[in-house]
Amino acid sequence: EDQIRFPSHHHQHNRFNMKSFAILAAVCGSAAAFAPQSTTAGVSTQLNADMSESVPFLTYPKGLKGYVGDVGLDPLNFSEYFDMKWLREAELKHSRAAMLATVGFVVQEFITIPGYAHVEDSNLGPTTVGISAMMQIVVGMGIIEWKTNKGKITMENMFEDPERVPGDLGFDPLGYTKKMSAEEMEVMQLKELNNGRLAMLAIGGMIHHNWVTGDPLF
Repeated sequence: EDQIRFPSHHHQHNRFNMKSFAILAAVCGSAAAFAPQSTTAGVSTQLNADMSESVPFLTYPKGLKGYVGDVGLDPLNFSEYFDMKWLREAELKHSRAAMLATVGFVVQEFITIPGYAHVEDSNLGPTTVGISAMMQIVVGMGIIEWKTNKGKITMENMFEDPERVPGDLGFDPLGYTKKMSAEEMEVMQLKELNNGRLAMLAIGGMIHHNWVTGDPLF
């Protein structure tokens, strides 16, 4: 007599586990097909790129390389769109003007040129001397600018001479720099640039202090 044999519970359990494993493997394989590609290469490339020293989340602006005072600060990439020599010339001239301005702004508060009314607020100095004196300064500086650059005062022609060094006007009446080595000269250039950058911020702060408070600086 034939006997009907039913599979044992253990055998059914093994078959169920094998089927479950096969389904799980198929699902995982399908999901892997839609998984995003590994970004390891992209991250590695980004980390290997030169980053700015002053703005670490931006790439280093290559146009600044080799210039004294370079800390990688050019978030708008001016150095890629404009002549870097012309930009450095402008920075140095504004720095020098700002250093003189910070001293003049303080002196104006305490010392008055004979013949002019004294004003404690240095912002009112130009109104005291009048438009004629201010125009003399503007025209005089324009003549000096034209003469020192031999009429070449635009970005297109100011540095036609490749030997022209930005900011170097040959003004050294005491011969102070003639005895300096190249390393010492670079240190002095950096000091001038740093003090000039600070002065540009300082004169802006001085002017706005008087505007906002309505009081003299000291």
